[in-house]
Parts: sequence; structure tokens; C-alpha cells
Amino acid sequence: MVYFEPRIAGNTGSAIRLAAVTGARLHLVEPLGFDLEESKLRRAGLDYHDLAVLDVHPHFQAAMDALPRARVFAFEVGATTPYTEVAYQPGDVLLFGPEPTGLPEEVLAHPRVTQRVVLPMLPGRRSLNLTNAASIATYEAWRQLGFPGA
Repeated sequence: MVYFEPRIAGNTGSAIRLAAVTGARLHLVEPLGFDLEESKLRRAGLDYHDLAVLDVHPHFQAAMDALPRARVFAFEVGATTPYTEVAYQPGDVLLFGPEPTGLPEEVLAHPRVTQRVVLPMLPGRRSLNLTNAASIATYEAWRQLGFPGA
């Protein structure tokens, strides 16, 4: 999972917990909207910080350079391909933007973005909570791969 410029400590703490329980690696792209030592982040992640693998990158290109062969699926409300129509492979990257703006166009247009995908929702709704969306997508990818490590 890659969180592009996350702004809410509690959501990122929950993402750390998600990474710990699924074995996913979490990449955070700066600038962050909080300090990694912030109490809300630590509380949301509970005692999972030591069980998660977390990388922090100074900018988006640095994150992509750290994942040179990965397919990158950008989650965005305006996409037309549902996340369930992707045949996930080991090493795939699930890319999520910050609340409340989502991914900026320059990130969506980056040549490393393999495909834009969406979590279907009822009309007139803006979005899900960031880590709720990441959880749904992460578990679908992990399910397709047979829940390795579980």
C-alpha cells in the first residue's frame, strides 16, 4: 500500500495496523500531515507498530523508485474499473490519496500508474474513510493470492 501525502494521523495508524495483520508493506509519501510520533497515530495503531513494515519517502518518485517492478493501481472515485476486476499479483501496489482531496492529477497521470480503479459506492457519496477503502482493497488482493502467510 502507498498512502500519498496522508493527512490524518488516526487513518495512518489504522493503516499500520492493517499492514501488520495482512503482511502488506506500507509506504508513506511526504509531506505527512502529522508527526509519526503523534499520539493519535500510535493509539490507532495500538501495539502493531513493531509488527508492520513501514517506509517513508520524501516524494512520489522516490516511492516509485523503491518499487521499480510493481504494478500500481490508483484508487480514485472517478475511475470506471471496479477494484474486483483486477487480477492482483504479488508485489502489486495499491495507491491511495489523502482525505479529503484524493490523488492529484499529476500522480494519476504518472507513467508508473498501471490502472485507475474504484470501490463502487451509491451515487452522491464522496468517498469512504481512507483506511476503510484500503482495507477493502488489501483484503481483496490478499484473498485473490490465497492469503499467503495466514
